[in-house]
Amino acid sequence: MATVPLTPSQQRILKLLQGQSQALSAQAIYLRLKQQQQGVGLATVYRALEVLKKTGAIQARLLPSGEAVYSGLPDDRHHLTCLRCNSSIPLEDCPVQDLEQHLRLAHKFQVYYHTLEFFGLCQNCQDPA
Repeated sequence: MATVPLTPSQQRILKLLQGQSQALSAQAIYLRLKQQQQGVGLATVYRALEVLKKTGAIQARLLPSGEAVYSGLPDDRHHLTCLRCNSSIPLEDCPVQDLEQHLRLAHKFQVYYHTLEFFGLCQNCQDPA
């Protein structure tokens, strides 16, 4: 992860995300900070998230709805995502860990994290045969 000095707003957002067990949208982050009476505007939240994402301090994941959600947990994420109900089932094992290591060495590329997502229909949304 790249080390850059963080603004107070970036620090507050990073601390908030690191204390969450699930990913949050920018709007949810804004509302939580507002509830905590921490004066951060929505535009500031978006700018801070962009900086934190580019430095590898947080992860971003795009939902099928097009909304991005952010996580402060520095681990790789893998999901099965239903296109009908938008449920997302986390996968415990990483099927691409060896590939990541190969790419890191072959291309001398510093990997902050990776995501892997499969899209389809969950068991509840599949049409009965």
